[in-house]
Order: sequence, then C-alpha cells, then structure tokens
Amino acid sequence: MDPTTDNAGSSHGARSSLESLRTEISKAVVGQDPAVTGLVVALLCRGHVLLEGVPGVAKTLLVRALAASLELDTKRVQFTPDLMPSDITGSLIYDARTTEFSFQPGPVFTNLLLADEINRTPPKTQSSLLEAMEERQVTVDGTPRPLPEPFLVAATQNPVEYEGTYPLPEAQLDRFLLKLTVPLPSRQDEINVLTRHAEGFNPRDLAAAGLRPVAGPADLEAARTAVAKTSISPEITAYVVDICRATRESPSLTLGVSPRGATALLSTARAWAWLTGRDYVIPDDVKALALPTLRHRVQLRPEAEMEGVTADSVINALLAHVPVPR
Repeated sequence: MDPTTDNAGSSHGARSSLESLRTEISKAVVGQDPAVTGLVVALLCRGHVLLEGVPGVAKTLLVRALAASLELDTKRVQFTPDLMPSDITGSLIYDARTTEFSFQPGPVFTNLLLADEINRTPPKTQSSLLEAMEERQVTVDGTPRPLPEPFLVAATQNPVEYEGTYPLPEAQLDRFLLKLTVPLPSRQDEINVLTRHAEGFNPRDLAAAGLRPVAGPADLEAARTAVAKTSISPEITAYVVDICRATRESPSLTLGVSPRGATALLSTARAWAWLTGRDYVIPDDVKALALPTLRHRVQLRPEAEMEGVTADSVINALLAHVPVPR
C-alpha cells in the first residue's frame, strides 16, 4: 500500500494500516504481538518504550521490523560504559578548511532510536536522552535542534546480569510511556523460529523476508488525530485517578504513580480504545494498559520484594480492588 494515498487521510484507513502491522512484522518476529501493539500505542501517544527481556528474544529485530513496516528511519546505539553523551546527540566538529565549527548530528536524529542495553552506560550518558525524549530536541552549544517527527526511543535492558550496570533512576524511568516485557517464546513459536532459520531466513535482510511498508507517517498522523477525538467520560477519568492514588497508599510500595503516570494511563487507554475500533474509552481499556503503563512507575518495599511480591502483582491486586465505573 502507498502511504500517500487518500486512504491514509481517513481514520478508518489509518486504523486498517496500523492493524496490518502485526501481520507484516510477523514475517520476521514470531509470537510477540503484545510488544508490537505496545510499540504502536507508544507511537500513537508520542511516547517512548522500555523493552525488557533476556538476550536473544528478538528485541532488536522487533524494532527494525516495525521501522521497515512503517517506512521510518531507524538507528541503533549499543550502550557501553565508555559511551559519551556526544556519541548519541552529536557534536560540533572543527573544519580546518573553513576554520569554523559545524554540527555533526548523532544517531538520535532518526525516527526510531534503538537504545540497546541502556542500563550499561553511566547516568551522564543515560541523561543525554532526557531532553530528546521530553522536548524532542537536542541542544548543543546553546542551539536547540529539533528531532524528526515521529520520534520514538525504544530502549532495551536485560533482567539478568546486573553486574556492571547502572539502573535507570526513577526520574528517567518515568519518561518512558510503557515498559514492555519481551518473554521467551512458547515451544511452538520457538519451533517456528528455528524452522524459518532452517529455510534461510536472515534477520539482517528484512526485505528478503518479504517485509514491506504497510503504513507511513501520513497514516500515523491521521491516527493520532483520530485518537485525540476519542471521548473520555468523567467516570473513566476518575477511575484512572483512583487506580493511581491506590498505588500511593499500597503497603507494598514505597513509591506510587505520579500525576504524570495517571496522564500516561489515560493516553494509552485512549489509543487502545481507538485501535480496537471504538471512539470512546471503557474501563477494560484502562485495565488492558495498566500494567505496561504503570509497572515501572512504582517502587516495591524491600520486605515485599523479599516475599516475592512484584510490581505487576501489586497493580493487579489494586485493579481487582478499585471500584469499576458502571
């Protein structure tokens, strides 16, 4: 499909195009539909995503396949302990011929930035992404430089091998709209993965795998406009607030969800409602997005953690407890 067609300008056409992403990405990635949906929701909400999973579960391939299916530019940065902020944002380069400094853009000047193993680089370099994620610009030598639109940071981290890592501080975690877990595949999915590789699938050549753009920036912009028109009743707004306030009162947590988190949950529920074909939000939309939107915005008490309590289990318990609007 050509994303410049008239179909891209309509809400229905945009939804159809974004729904077809799952089918297209499945040509390269097997069994990760929730993560694909989460990335699409983040794009609709102009948010960023933290992907967590053990090595080898196709986190990098997932982002590359999404970029190829959406006809967006993507760049990958491997975060290491010696990475400098200028390696991400860019820097001023002295040109001996002109005796002047010129700006050399860094990899952050792209549509989809894959920040691989973000917790392996020191806080100084991690924080270089904060302005880009929040303001969608980079300031070098006092000059702000806008980033391309759309812009999404997909950062990955491993839930194992914490030696030599720098955990993301709460302030930076809060900048991510969603935290998506990328699990190990089921037995059948893993058989399908190995079968594809045995038949010649090359993860470095997505075009050969048959991936093609099924949507583009015009579809995304039309979708964002439609999402903004999706209605939210006062009862749903109050429901979101009640859930977030309940996290602040939970005896298992030392840190609850901030108003920024409540706003994020309202936005993601709205995007999910539109993706499922409705122009209004229902409580089930809020429940569907509560875990990925809130799990990284709460902090467990050490004693609760020792008892095996997780952020997901606390949020699920609160969802079962908070009264649902009728």
